[in-house]
Amino acid sequence: MRFVLGCIPGEKLRGKKVAVVGSGPAGLVAAGFLGCSGADVDVYDKLPEPGGLLIFAIPSDRLNPERIRGGVKEVLQSYNVNFLGRAKVVGEKEVHDEGDEFIKSKVYLGDIIDRYHAVLIATGTWRSRNLGIPGENLNNVFKALDFLFKVKSWGLGYLSLEEVPNISGKRVAVIGAGLSAVDAASEALRMNASKVYILYRRTIKEAPAGESEIRKLIELGVEWVELVVPNKILGSGGSVRAVELIKCKLGEPDESGRPKPVPIEGSEFELEVDVVINSIGELPTPPIADGEFGIRLGKDGRVLVDEEGRTSRKGVFAAGDVVTGPSKIGPAMKNGLKVARTIADYLMMT
Repeated sequence: MRFVLGCIPGEKLRGKKVAVVGSGPAGLVAAGFLGCSGADVDVYDKLPEPGGLLIFAIPSDRLNPERIRGGVKEVLQSYNVNFLGRAKVVGEKEVHDEGDEFIKSKVYLGDIIDRYHAVLIATGTWRSRNLGIPGENLNNVFKALDFLFKVKSWGLGYLSLEEVPNISGKRVAVIGAGLSAVDAASEALRMNASKVYILYRRTIKEAPAGESEIRKLIELGVEWVELVVPNKILGSGGSVRAVELIKCKLGEPDESGRPKPVPIEGSEFELEVDVVINSIGELPTPPIADGEFGIRLGKDGRVLVDEEGRTSRKGVFAAGDVVTGPSKIGPAMKNGLKVARTIADYLMMT
């Protein structure tokens, strides 16, 4: 996979220093474009190698990590782009997010802003949404991103098997129907779960991952349970015993344009499981709180930018999922390239 896109190698940005915070698809494409244009680029990331969720969350059978590593190699070896791994960029108040296991140093964003001609924030979505129901703090309740991160990190040799959730021989319920739910269910099968359910509040036709992805899992033995909403996770001895579900029917469209699930009174039932994986989505994880360094955030944590990727702080830009919320690889790369061009124009005028 190539991350140097839309650039004719040149020296128009020679002498300009750019910091890219985050090495996912948006950050890598931006680093590739700016490095190709002659800038000196430092890429900061909390992970031990570039790639973000491409390397550390997506199962290898869906995206071979060697494809990512090949593209990263081109960026780092062809241009003056430097990767600074295991370094988390933080603001005044640090917040723990998923994927923080490998951090060895912390870098203050204010210092980065002072040292570089331009800064790009591309830190993605490393925080899972909470279910907001009783029992989600029981043992053997995992967040999909954390589960996928640990399984993949083990596969890459960064974690030991003892550091990965042990679900062998256990009954697993995955809540949600996006791509992270699909990935969590498929990895649970590979980790020898005895039974895997996907629980979704709408029907297979509304599944964010797409009906075809769900049907592939069904063919592999995953049980699809639709039109249900979890009420609570039930425990015994501090660990998961079952999920209490309530059946739903579809009502009028909600703000997403999809039919709203309406609980059916008195339809509660229990599904006995040993493990629950929360896969209802992720939230943007900017390195700062709203207003720090004059950078404004939206209520869900997204970095607020104009149409060209400029934040409310001059010289600081943002791209990718930290701006848009969770998206697919292609749109994140496209946005990273668009904002990189904005940065190049800005540097040419300063």
